[in-house]
Amino acid sequence: MSTAADSGEAAPLRRTPLDALHRARGARMVAFAGYDMPVQYPGGIIAEHLHTRVKAGLFDVSHMGQIGLRGARAAEALEALVPGDLQGLAPGRMRYTLLLNAAGGILDDLMVTRLPTGSGDGLMLVVNAARKEADLAHLVASLDPDVTIEPRFERALLALQGPLAAAVLARFASGIASGIERMPFMSGAAASIAGAPCFVTRSGYTGEDGFELSLAAEDAVAVADALLNEPEIALIGLGARDTLRLEAGLCLYGHDIDETTTPIEAALAWTIGKRRRAEGGFPGASAVLRQLADGPGRRRVGIRPEGRAPAREGTLILDTAGNPIGRVTSGGFGPSLNAPIAMGYIERAHAAEGSALALVVRDIARPAHVAPLPFVPTRYFRG
Repeated sequence: MSTAADSGEAAPLRRTPLDALHRARGARMVAFAGYDMPVQYPGGIIAEHLHTRVKAGLFDVSHMGQIGLRGARAAEALEALVPGDLQGLAPGRMRYTLLLNAAGGILDDLMVTRLPTGSGDGLMLVVNAARKEADLAHLVASLDPDVTIEPRFERALLALQGPLAAAVLARFASGIASGIERMPFMSGAAASIAGAPCFVTRSGYTGEDGFELSLAAEDAVAVADALLNEPEIALIGLGARDTLRLEAGLCLYGHDIDETTTPIEAALAWTIGKRRRAEGGFPGASAVLRQLADGPGRRRVGIRPEGRAPAREGTLILDTAGNPIGRVTSGGFGPSLNAPIAMGYIERAHAAEGSALALVVRDIARPAHVAPLPFVPTRYFRG
């Protein structure tokens, strides 16, 4: 039987459980990581971005990959593939970590949650959409057979982000003894949201307080509709999701991090736990720990252009003498700052905050400087 790949045809785009809802609300749909996804709604990216910063936005992130790992040795086994301390992760708590290759390059970044007490031994992973099949194959090939791998790619995932997210979600939540608004940042629990069973984490990728709701595909529209009926909530597309995470200084896989970048180069040394630094035992540990001790040759930094022209991905970065020292990996307009912002990799000698740079935009070297990350203060709930 011939396939699309055999004939040279592009595979048809997949659709999330909220596809009809997006179209009914006027979304502009684009191809992203093999899915037909909403990039913006009629109000536009800037309005969506600012609404999330002031109130709360609902994002469809069902294209992301959800994977369960079951077994008493799940945390120990996954530790052999990442530099994070997973064995020290308490039940119901979560951690951001990285799948690494043998050279210390980043195969993917992911969120790992240890199942809460009473839910059995195991972990829940959320991996990037474009990497989920590759990550699943990597886990199958690498983990001990006594760890059961449960791909849950059919499940929906909704992100509710913004300073009013907790107050709104509390109107629909039950099943968490302390109340969903008291959940700590980077924790997870089973709950009922608008009558639907969900696994809720207090997490997100906007720099704001917020939650992610994992739920059955058939429940996604009803839960989304219930939340969207609240006056504080608006649907937010991929465009504003990208500007929000850029303002928060967060990496986008395939742009700011990939197999050619290490955690140290990417300014993600904080993901390597104290015990893992002492013991090693993760892929590329010798190279990563050497960079941790000696410093990397290049480093991801924040960049503030001094004019109004945004510097997009791929923009050449120069030193003050006009020598090439790096490239922009993410860049655009920061609506919260009303100014352009960017991130990129530059030679370590030029990476100190405040260092003068130039960005080659439309063939003109324009002044810029190294700026601290994040560009906008994060507002995670600390309790």
